[in-house]
Amino acid sequence: MIILTITIAVLLVGILSTFLIASGIFLTPKYLEPWKKGYAQQFDDPRLRLVSHGLLAASGHNMQPWIIRLDKVNPNVFYLYADSKRLVQQVDPFARQTLVSQGTFLEYVKVAGDEQGYETSLDLFPDGEYDEQKLKESMDTKAVAKITIMKVERKSSELYPYLFLPDTNRSVYEKTPLSNQQIKQLIEMNDEADVKIKIFQDDYNKEKLGVFAIEGAKIESKIHRINEESGKIFRANEYQKNKYRYGFSVEGQGISGMKKHIMQGLLTLIPSINNEKASADLFVKSTQVGVDHTPAYAMIMTKDNSRSSQVKAGMIYSRLVLTAHSMGFVMQPPSQVLEEYPEMSEQYLKIHKEYAIDGETIQMFVRLGKPTNGSPKSMRQDVMDFMQK
Repeated sequence: MIILTITIAVLLVGILSTFLIASGIFLTPKYLEPWKKGYAQQFDDPRLRLVSHGLLAASGHNMQPWIIRLDKVNPNVFYLYADSKRLVQQVDPFARQTLVSQGTFLEYVKVAGDEQGYETSLDLFPDGEYDEQKLKESMDTKAVAKITIMKVERKSSELYPYLFLPDTNRSVYEKTPLSNQQIKQLIEMNDEADVKIKIFQDDYNKEKLGVFAIEGAKIESKIHRINEESGKIFRANEYQKNKYRYGFSVEGQGISGMKKHIMQGLLTLIPSINNEKASADLFVKSTQVGVDHTPAYAMIMTKDNSRSSQVKAGMIYSRLVLTAHSMGFVMQPPSQVLEEYPEMSEQYLKIHKEYAIDGETIQMFVRLGKPTNGSPKSMRQDVMDFMQK
């Protein structure tokens, strides 16, 4: 009996070790290095220090679709381009989310500039907006923004410490609603005249918006080409995360610690457990759990859907995230219902008809509340990966 028990124990240890090795548990997670607060200080060029903060911003599907070109003549100027090779065309066919992601980056740069004593001036689309008929070519040749920095007296930014927190938290939120003062603070941090923030926490709108979130998840989960696209940017283990440093991973479901490595080992050794149906079912279930534990929702709307408006919406989104973090709140965008592919058109039109009554475009739709659990940090590329080759 003792021998059998020892044999079983040895077998279990062996199986666990196999999973952990397959997960890459002994690898240094280089994909997390940009989150270190001292990471930016390795660069003498202040532009690179600011870019090092910008890359911590949220981006659609964690694609980090940013290219940076440093001006070779003026050491105070750099340019941001959208990376046409990082489009997710099935879920974002018109690259709207990609342009919103340019704004999230720019706002992080501005906040870092304030903290480090640099005033940042932005000139959006300095060479004109894109030719929509030649979108990828336009992205490659036309900058989203020209950023000019000027050394000024350093002023500590209240939002700066929150750059280093994960932008998205998919956990269960506390039931406690926001106070009127908290809602006022979140709405009034917006200084863009063409961008509007709305917050909903009454039962009627919470129920209705929860249905939109769930319906969006159900629709998207059943579309094979979208599941295929997501599968291509899923990183199953530490080896893949260190190699690519962008896209999805199990941390996106809030999994961390030893559980993360066991799950990664399973996915690596038995990839069939992450089949399309299992993944879809988990996605819908997690969306339902999130909706059932959401005290408030927020929307960011723009008067039109121009590329400049998309970028401005992204900037306001970053500011909303950072301001919310400073108040102890977190967010998660159940954004499927805002995506513009054919199967989602009915829900897209419905949510706009009900909530964008003046013809605005809803750029962001998020859960908002106080978290019950922390959220793991997601992959980030090295700052030099964004430099124009």
